[in-house]
Amino acid sequence: MSSPFENASNFNIEGGTHIYAKNYNHYGKRPPKSSIEKLREHIAAGALHNSAERCDAPKCHPETRVAVQEEVVSWICDGDSDEDREGIMWVTGPAGSGKTAIMGSVADGCQGKGILGATHFFSSFSGSANRRSKQYLVPTLAYQFVQHKAMTQVAEQILSAVERNPVVFEQKLEVQLDQLILEPLRACRDHPPLPEWPKVILIDGLDECEADQYHDTTRSDVSPRSKEDDQTEILSVLKKAASDPDFPFRIVIASRPEPAIQSFFTEVAHSVTRKLFLDEKYNPDADMELFLESKFAIIRRRCHLPSLWPREDVRQTLISNASGQFIYVVTVGRFMEGSGEDPDQLLNQVLQLPGIKACANPLAPLDALYTHILNSSPNPPLSTLWLSLIFREQYFVRALDLGPAPATFVRLYLESYPGQVSYAFRNLNSLVSTPSMEDHDSPYRLYHKSLVDFLQDRSRSGTLYVELKVVLEHFVDRYSHLWKKSMQGVIGIPDAAQFAGVSEAD
Repeated sequence: MSSPFENASNFNIEGGTHIYAKNYNHYGKRPPKSSIEKLREHIAAGALHNSAERCDAPKCHPETRVAVQEEVVSWICDGDSDEDREGIMWVTGPAGSGKTAIMGSVADGCQGKGILGATHFFSSFSGSANRRSKQYLVPTLAYQFVQHKAMTQVAEQILSAVERNPVVFEQKLEVQLDQLILEPLRACRDHPPLPEWPKVILIDGLDECEADQYHDTTRSDVSPRSKEDDQTEILSVLKKAASDPDFPFRIVIASRPEPAIQSFFTEVAHSVTRKLFLDEKYNPDADMELFLESKFAIIRRRCHLPSLWPREDVRQTLISNASGQFIYVVTVGRFMEGSGEDPDQLLNQVLQLPGIKACANPLAPLDALYTHILNSSPNPPLSTLWLSLIFREQYFVRALDLGPAPATFVRLYLESYPGQVSYAFRNLNSLVSTPSMEDHDSPYRLYHKSLVDFLQDRSRSGTLYVELKVVLEHFVDRYSHLWKKSMQGVIGIPDAAQFAGVSEAD
């Protein structure tokens, strides 16, 4: 009989039970982690443009936003011939103008052309928790360089840097940039890049990066970091990279025009930045008309409606109400598609919403649409409370610190009876993506962050607004209820309300 260690070499036995060999491992020490494993532990995999987390992320409808995409890709491919030769493009515009959809479509197009170097899609309201932290940005970019077939020499240098300094992931963002990206690129500068080298790094949703705290936040003598601090730090290192002669990539950054970001690009990085503002120049109305016609054609076929449905003036009214915000027409489309009711009646409901002049308040039609959809729920106050708890305040994310909790967990936490969440979220499938009951891993997801903006602004949500105090009290009340319930099941402690002679409604 052959020995089980017949092919093992360079091995020793510790304590008679722990065995480590170069090619044999049995109930003993694990082999040391490789450099790429160490790097992998510090990336935000969900921030990649083609990650599973982003499978439902918006993309530009075919034949829409063509002018914007062409301008971005043209700048990436041929911007070196421009007189100013800026290294950064800032794509900006108001909420709902389609920035993330454009960036997702540009990423796909650049990947198809072989010019995509790396992507990072920040998100404050969906996906993993690490997608809203600056600490994962540089490692995520570096990891994608390691994976790129044309960057093998740079990949070796990046992994060597990780091996030399494994704590680089806990160091300042500038140190991470230097050691994981700039120095590896400099080390390879004597080797000309191959023709198939990538050309661009795409970063979306910078305004959704939230602040990392490094001290006890309960201390009153230390001011907490703001998200603007971290966003400015990110922009500073990206400017440093774009200004480095050994950095061969163009950088496209998309964000809302928040004051701190606007100030940085205007006052600090104006000499290296090209600004692309999503306004009428790119004819969003024509894009929305194409989108609506496609959506209406799908509904006509499915519901056997006449070819002239709806009237031409209806499309123009919806486009006028949108005020350049693509999210408005997208939500109208989902509202008509998702409920199973007569789409003509649903469309008429939208058209009869308060006719506030868009020029006076461009958000008013979107707010009226959100209000109408939320009020179509069987219990609007409860629905809005739970949406605020899940998405606006993100208590489940903060409690678990792992990203959004699975919908199964949320249901168990919130429901006073089985099926209550499904009841509360009925008719809201144009706003919230709800996993099936058989799916125990996926979370509830919002289709667009503009709903969070609506929920947290009393002037916009009006009677649907929920005070932060009420949201927190409900979260704590549910926790207390579940804790008491679990204690009753374990050691037979009677419910406090029943002990006092009071029956609970739930």
